[in-house]
Amino acid sequence: MRSRTTIWSLAGLLLLLALPWLLPQILPANQAQFWTANILGRALVFGIIAMSLTFLATYGGFVSLAQMTIAGVAGYALAVFIEGAVPSIAGGLGYATAIPVGLLAATAMGLLVGAVSVRTRDIYLLMITLALAMGVFRFIETNIAWFNGYEGIRNVVGPTMFGADFRNAMVFYHIALATAALLYFGILYLVRTPFGLVLQGIRDNPRRVAALGYSVALHRIAAFGVAGFVAGCGGILSTIYNIGISPGSIGLGASINVLIMSVIGGLGHPIGAFIGSLIFTVFDTFAATIYDRDRFNTLIGIVFLVIVLASPDGIIGLGARLRRLVTPRRE
Repeated sequence: MRSRTTIWSLAGLLLLLALPWLLPQILPANQAQFWTANILGRALVFGIIAMSLTFLATYGGFVSLAQMTIAGVAGYALAVFIEGAVPSIAGGLGYATAIPVGLLAATAMGLLVGAVSVRTRDIYLLMITLALAMGVFRFIETNIAWFNGYEGIRNVVGPTMFGADFRNAMVFYHIALATAALLYFGILYLVRTPFGLVLQGIRDNPRRVAALGYSVALHRIAAFGVAGFVAGCGGILSTIYNIGISPGSIGLGASINVLIMSVIGGLGHPIGAFIGSLIFTVFDTFAATIYDRDRFNTLIGIVFLVIVLASPDGIIGLGARLRRLVTPRRE
């Protein structure tokens, strides 16, 4: 089963690598670039953030609504410290230094969220992570000195990579894809290590794991730290993609959107985050054509209900059901 998953994952990665070169063969150049940057690239960024939630839900058994906020912490740390941002808050750092600072801030925020919510589960965990997310959102929105309040911080354009502009559609797409692939395969490796196995044991029976001598609390906090780092990578890419960051990008709507992506794709495997983010991005991009731009929430809500009613475990669960139907049973 694991080898099959790895093979399909590698096949998907090769397809994604080839897509930017295949699209110009079937679409006009401007449309191919639009799909590469505005749909595939954005879906990868959203998928990384959603994967941080999927990691916690799949292997830890807890769902956090603070992942978009943690991604925003990384984005704001980058924007605050980077040279050239408008307005300049504490600028002066280059991207080689500011990006690690942002990732460190996101990891620390993840650990803090884990420490605060370590003794809660289910609906109580959802509520406490949501409360933390809204608290950070309101703090940033009302703080003008450090975060420029409601307007946010702009002109975070990204570094130059080997002489190429980071915001070039092909450059950004391949960097986002490489980041997503490294994090995805990193998670698949991590969950097979002793730490990952203990985390899955805590998901299934925390009392038994505690009786074996493992610290349930420390493992849960560490899992939030890992998820914080993953979300931070998505937050850095999202901030550069949007050329800045504002409180609206980490508000309640954005936090719920990450949950919707994860559930649509399926919480049973990290790949579900990217499937869900691609579906979400396509509907978000073409909502005006499909239905009505102002009715996007209604449209995505209908899509969400249809998928969940057809398959409670999302698209990957639906795929598993179809595979069982077409695969002959062995007597």
